[in-house]
Amino acid sequence: MQEKFEELRQRAKQELCDVTSSRALFELKSKYLGKNGEVTALLRGLKDVPAEERSSFGKMINDLKVEISAYFDEKEILIKEKEIAEKFEKEKIDITLPGKEQPSGSLHPLNIVKNQILEAFCGMGFEIFEGPEIDNDYYCFQALNIPKDHPARDMQDTFYFTDNILLRPHTSPGQVRTMENKKPPIKILSPGRVYRADDDASHSPMFHQIEGLVVDKGVSLCDLKGLLDEFVRIMFDDETKTRFRPSYFPFTEPSVEVDVTCCKCHGKGCSLCKGTGWIEILGAGVVNKKVLEMSGIDSDVYSGLAFGLGIERITMIKYGISDIRTFFESNVKFLKQFNRR
Repeated sequence: MQEKFEELRQRAKQELCDVTSSRALFELKSKYLGKNGEVTALLRGLKDVPAEERSSFGKMINDLKVEISAYFDEKEILIKEKEIAEKFEKEKIDITLPGKEQPSGSLHPLNIVKNQILEAFCGMGFEIFEGPEIDNDYYCFQALNIPKDHPARDMQDTFYFTDNILLRPHTSPGQVRTMENKKPPIKILSPGRVYRADDDASHSPMFHQIEGLVVDKGVSLCDLKGLLDEFVRIMFDDETKTRFRPSYFPFTEPSVEVDVTCCKCHGKGCSLCKGTGWIEILGAGVVNKKVLEMSGIDSDVYSGLAFGLGIERITMIKYGISDIRTFFESNVKFLKQFNRR
């Protein structure tokens, strides 16, 4: 009988070595320790054992059962660890979890409006020229008919590095460089950052401009009016009108301030336009003959028109923004308003 117990023990251990899954372990355990298992059958056979041997025989069966159960418990721990490791490997990405939305960025409102402006004018045949932000006195002032003693040269309004080198206060130097290096006809836009010593709710020491220049034979103020009428129609709507008011700029003659009907009330009068029905958006005019001649263009043959607008101003009007400083605060809540598809 002792040999039978030993054979059963060794057979259980051997078969356990080949088990690799919880299901197989459960079936093997039932074979030996289940209700109809081989070890359980030995216990049911106690009734056939002589009474004087029954006690020792029962103890041997219980010891065998405990030993085989311990084998199965050890194997169960190993299989569970293996199966958990395999499950974690397969489920590195748990597709049952709810998805996490990845917020998408959007263009800054200044870039949105800048692109709209460039697209509007490029659609009318303009090319783009970008000049340096640090420039010299000649291109920033002298070549634009602004001599040394002109009020626009006030040190309080311009950032100077030396008497001759400064941060450009406008993008007009790009127009001068183009006229020096390209023969008419000329039709360019000069966008970029500009710098002036000014800072309040409607002015910033750094802001963005786009200036336009057209030089050709027979260019007049009427061409400027038609050009800007088409521009405001594209930027705002078909109902928007333009109005020219006489003004003065050293580099244009005649010079005008250009107003548009208020995009909020359409000329009726509201808080945005301060009850006038009109909003100023840019300055413009016919290029001064002196500016053409200093750039090597014959003013008796060619004439030109020029205009300059602030991107911040157009954006403030278009979206009803009251403080220019809002653009530079990196306020995500503010910027999210423009993330619209």
